[in-house]
Amino acid sequence: MRIVADLDACQGIGMCEAMADGWFEVGADDVVVVRDEHPPESERAHVDAAVRACPARALALEN
Repeated sequence: MRIVADLDACQGIGMCEAMADGWFEVGADDVVVVRDEHPPESERAHVDAAVRACPARALALEN
């Protein structure tokens, strides 16, 4: 699994960080920073929920 962020689409709202701060951070420039693109499978549900919560649809999970 791989987290993919569309930095052009990111609006810096921070839902991802609020839901999964171990994997996402909104930087000083109000753009998401993916802390680790390859979370373990055991984190799939947690990371997927944060990805789906993004109102800008700037995040995706690839297998």
